[in-house]
Amino acid sequence: MIRHKRLEHRFVDHIPERLGTGVLYVSMEYATSAHSCCCGCGEEVVTPFTPTDWKMTFDGETISLYPSIGNWTLPCRSHYVIDRGKVVEAGPWSDEQVDAERRRDRAAKARFYGQSPMAEPPAQPVPPKVAPGFWQRLWNRISRRF
Repeated sequence: MIRHKRLEHRFVDHIPERLGTGVLYVSMEYATSAHSCCCGCGEEVVTPFTPTDWKMTFDGETISLYPSIGNWTLPCRSHYVIDRGKVVEAGPWSDEQVDAERRRDRAAKARFYGQSPMAEPPAQPVPPKVAPGFWQRLWNRISRRF
């Protein structure tokens, strides 16, 4: 269930450590947006803008993100679209649908970046044993999608 029906956007240089509810933070410098999950669970949702991830549209007043945001790794498993600042709930997906989308996403990345879709992703560096900062949490979120 979606609790936040609208997101106010804020263009920022850096995504803040603590995200306000109902706010979509957009960093053009880092081609990324972040917001607190619209279901109200408080989890951080990061959407990188890349040719194979999300696209952001700013019409001078509102922001839209495409495609939908499926929080499949979060306990809430919320799924919604951000369309001109409005949060539109999208239906739940089965595990099979999520797996199919992840395969499609990996194939799209492989095509775009010129890699074999069966190639193993590069090994991720082991982070030091300290509380992760925002960028480490961002990297962890992005790498969990694949």
